[in-house]
Amino acid sequence: MEREKHQLDRMDRKILDILQREGRIAITELAGRVGLTTSPCAERVKRMERDGVITGYHAQVSAAAVDKPLLVFVEIKLAAKGADVFDAVRDELLHMAEVLECHLVSGDFDYLLKFRLRDMREYRSLLGGVLKRLPVAAESRSFIVMEEIKESLYLPLAR
Repeated sequence: MEREKHQLDRMDRKILDILQREGRIAITELAGRVGLTTSPCAERVKRMERDGVITGYHAQVSAAAVDKPLLVFVEIKLAAKGADVFDAVRDELLHMAEVLECHLVSGDFDYLLKFRLRDMREYRSLLGGVLKRLPVAAESRSFIVMEEIKESLYLPLAR
């Protein structure tokens, strides 16, 4: 039996806005900043976690600090299409730890992949490996990022 999802109200959105920017904020401080007492604020956060609105908390790591300064986007075009092909490709891409993001898209290509890599040598090796592992990959196009202008996980929320 599926539980009814709670509609997000203005207070939920204020809480989400702060949590997106400051995921480690103490619940007492969060409550004070949104104008609630601790218990109702904590219950709202727990409800949004249960309902899948809040999907997790993470540390944002500097790619340069962990020797992954090269940002690459790769377009993959498949030679064949169909539900079984898309399922097989999805299953393979889900298990590739190197793939940071994967999107099935419309247009001239089928998938858009995002990678963070050490250098061009790692990129070349990785690209060959990715294409070999995909059942019907036909071609790829890569975009090496020369300068990162903005990268964010923050979702602006209408209030």
